[in-house]
Amino acid sequence: MQRVLAKDILSPEQVSLVRRRADWKGIALVAHAWVVIGGSMALFAIWPNPLTFVLAAFLIGGRQLGLSILMHDGAHGLLLRDAGWNMRLSQWFCGWPVFADTKLYRTYHLKHHARTQQEDDPDLVLSAPFPVTRKSLRRKLWRDISGQSGVQQRLAQLRHGLGKAGLTLAERWATFRTEMLGPVVVNLIMLAGLAATGHWYLYFALWLLPLLTVYQLVLRIRNIAEHAMVPDDNDPYRNARTTTVNWLERVFLAPYWVNYHVEHHLLMWVPCYNLAKMHKLLMARADGTRMEVMHGYRDVLRMAASLSDDQDQRGSRVQTGRRRYAGLVMDDG
Repeated sequence: MQRVLAKDILSPEQVSLVRRRADWKGIALVAHAWVVIGGSMALFAIWPNPLTFVLAAFLIGGRQLGLSILMHDGAHGLLLRDAGWNMRLSQWFCGWPVFADTKLYRTYHLKHHARTQQEDDPDLVLSAPFPVTRKSLRRKLWRDISGQSGVQQRLAQLRHGLGKAGLTLAERWATFRTEMLGPVVVNLIMLAGLAATGHWYLYFALWLLPLLTVYQLVLRIRNIAEHAMVPDDNDPYRNARTTTVNWLERVFLAPYWVNYHVEHHLLMWVPCYNLAKMHKLLMARADGTRMEVMHGYRDVLRMAASLSDDQDQRGSRVQTGRRRYAGLVMDDG
């Protein structure tokens, strides 16, 4: 796999510009996610009807993805300049609320960067099965939005957090404390906070339910867009994909500049709020045209479901598989 150095693609002044971090921006993005989540819950609590419920669920599911994205920045040390506070912000306000863990995520995610689209890429299981047939893609998306994928993954996470059979009680507690205690504590705090306002049901209806349904759907779409069906597994400009989006896609599918994925893989120390600037700088250069770019998630999904019913996946490197994600074993679904 080819390697790219910052000096090969940007001038020193441009490198300084895109790598510039501001603590207030990291804090503001996390605060923004929670304001949208709280506002969506309030919208339904004040005007309870099917329309406001569906709108709130999809807004919250999109911001749950947003929290995962910000946790991802935290795993790269990009939310705050102080490493300790960066980890605290990432864990307590981004990862743990969505039952993820920054430290566990970082371990495998850095390998994904080092071995992108190679045989030992831990994320290869997410991209290699595509393209599939329309029926297959519909089945996958239905399992996500119906909650089947989410329930399966939460149960797998719980089993993993309780440890293997034969462990002593102390060993089980040590495993649980490492992999599950943070998420459980934060979610109990959220439930208690909503209960204190007299709206305990919102935790189940507009936090847990979107996490098991809408979040799974948008997470899969994002995963497909980032690496599935890329033109060249060994070219850093073309083994990931940037997807240009409209405002509606940005709200529900691509929060916090997650769609600029080629840019992130080229220079993984660029904070998310500078990725759009980096995209413009790269596109202004001659080699910017090398980047794999698609326009909108509809085109990505159309390509993902481009196999006819009489075609199969015998040539795919990975048919099914499991991966470790922030302490969670996930099937490719």
